This record gives sequence, C-alpha cells and structure tokens, in this order.
Amino acid sequence: MQSLDAREPLTRERIVTAAIDFIDTHGLPALTMRRLGQRLGVEAMAFYRHIPSREDLLDAVVEHVVDELYADEDVYLEPRHGWQDYLNRLAHGVRRIALAHPALFPLVVTRPPDAPWVRPPLRSLKWVASFLEALLTHGFTREQAVVAYRAYTSFLLGHLLLEVAQRGVAINAVDDPDGAPDGDQADVGTEFPVLVDLQDLLSLDETVTEFEESLESLIARLGTMLTTHAGHL
Repeated sequence: MQSLDAREPLTRERIVTAAIDFIDTHGLPALTMRRLGQRLGVEAMAFYRHIPSREDLLDAVVEHVVDELYADEDVYLEPRHGWQDYLNRLAHGVRRIALAHPALFPLVVTRPPDAPWVRPPLRSLKWVASFLEALLTHGFTREQAVVAYRAYTSFLLGHLLLEVAQRGVAINAVDDPDGAPDGDQADVGTEFPVLVDLQDLLSLDETVTEFEESLESLIARLGTMLTTHAGHL
C-alpha cells in the first residue's frame, strides 16, 4: 500500500482514520505504529505528540467507530416516533457499523469501558444516556429501563459477534488478518447423519432474518414489560 501524502499535516483525526482503514484492510494484529507510520509517510515517533501509545490509539479507534452513529441519518439521538422506532433505528445503526468494520467490531466489544456498567456495543456514555432517557421519558420505570438496557445490549452483542464471526473474523479481537478459510461446506462425514441431512439448511445465511426477528421479538417483550408494569422480561 502506498503511503499517504506526508505533506498533509499530521493530526489525531488523520492518525485514527488511517488506523481504522488499516485494520479494515489488514486486520487488527497487523497494526503497529511503525506500519501505520509507513502508511502515513512519517516515522512512528511522530505519532506520540498526538497519541501516546498503541493502546491509546485503539481506544481512539473504538471511540471514532462508535461515533459513526452520529453521522447515520437513520439513527436518532432521541426518539422522534416512539421508543420502539428509536430502538429499531439504533440497533440497525450499530449493525451497520459492525458490518462496515467487521475486523474492528470485536475490539469495540473488548476495550475497557469508561465505567464498569457501560456495556458494549453502546460504548459511548452519551449513547447510554440517550438510550435510558428515551425509555424513561416513555413510561419505563428506572428498573425497567435498566432491564431493557441489559437485554438490548446483550442481544446486539451476541448477534453481531456471531455475524462478524461468520464473515471470518475471530471474536477475540486478535484474529488472523487473512481471515477464516473459505465458506465451503464442512465435510461432516457419516458419523452424524442428522448433520448430513440438514447441512444444506444449516449452511444458509439467515443473518438478516434472524436479526430482524430477534429485534422485533425483543421490542415486543419490552412493550409487554411496560404495559404489565413488570420488573423483568
């Protein structure tokens, strides 16, 4: 890969966006300050004025990626058409981020949060506050809002990690940048006839349908919790 124009001023924003592009292209394990310096046409030491270490860089990368939600015109920071619409739009926005940056999404999950109760993939305190305020202003009690927050983040985390894993990304965030082997059907042999019989169905990519149905079910359950004044799902 050719280096970018070194004459362009080096800024924190330029470093972070270059790191995101590098990880999207080569995978997280390949990222070093030296290689990123080559990408930008500078010595690695030039970074430290803006970003002290690789760990600081990874934190900045996660923050930048999560903040892509602000630029998503289909995601609202506060409900405009009810809490169900808000949750639906936010979920699809997070999914778009995961699919745009599959090699980065496990990093979003594993970086230490700003507070112990901040749950990925809603890593931003502003988005967590937005989520809770959206529910509290639509009739949810304090307890119900927290239950919803936990269930919603668990749903997103589980589904999207599985989805990026199916695209060849190891979910421990230190995957082989070359990805997983191709998607050919596995040879299950004859030891498990039920797998032989169902392999054509098991191999179907139903991720979009599963995401939509699971999200719809979760929102319906939250609605039931709200109307029945329950304290749990």
